[in-house]
Amino acid sequence: MKIFAISDLHLSLSAAYCPDSPPESYKPMWIFGEQWKNFYHRLAENWQQAVSQEDWVLLSGDLSWAMTLPQARYDFDYLAGLPGKKVIIKGNHDFWWSSFAQVQAALPPGIIPLQHQAIAVGDYAVCGERGWLLPNHSDFQPQKDQPVLRRELLRLELSLERAAQLALPIILLLHYPPINEAEEDSCFMEVIRRYPVRFCLYGHIHGDKNPAFQGEYQGVSFINCSADRLNLRPLAIV
Repeated sequence: MKIFAISDLHLSLSAAYCPDSPPESYKPMWIFGEQWKNFYHRLAENWQQAVSQEDWVLLSGDLSWAMTLPQARYDFDYLAGLPGKKVIIKGNHDFWWSSFAQVQAALPPGIIPLQHQAIAVGDYAVCGERGWLLPNHSDFQPQKDQPVLRRELLRLELSLERAAQLALPIILLLHYPPINEAEEDSCFMEVIRRYPVRFCLYGHIHGDKNPAFQGEYQGVSFINCSADRLNLRPLAIV
């Protein structure tokens, strides 16, 4: 069994997927760059080559452009049709993510949503939360963002507490990166370093030219798993 990661698929199917689906069946992601051309077919092909049914794939948010759960059903079916068991968290564009109970009920078998909880995956405890903009980010607006930031930090603490109860090294999924490209400490790191986090997998940051920290920091391996940065191929973590 292997554990893979990928994020920010931004699926947008309006009908059941097939390789010959016409372009009008989904949002034209290629407007964001050549790397998104024919991405449904390329992603499925790469996924099937790398991942087996016994493997796990961890997805750090922005799964679908859908606005409601019913609108996302073909995206869920597409994901469910790919090999492996999947773990998903909420991203900033996952507006279809309503109550946790409703999300659980709507997802096909083999897709596990995480919110304020943790599960054992092989030799690791996996937990995840959305996260938020860092206070030193240029887009951070204190009056609007500070309450959300405080709430996300509390949720992160709760998830890590539950992961620690499994007495395993932790793989943490976040949508927003918890550390900037300058490796400056953050309020998220203050929480993370209190727990045995081995990997932190995040998304949100797209494109090769957008800055994002990757590598070891305070004993944690940080990896940007956005699909376009991985050339639409799930990345083997362990």
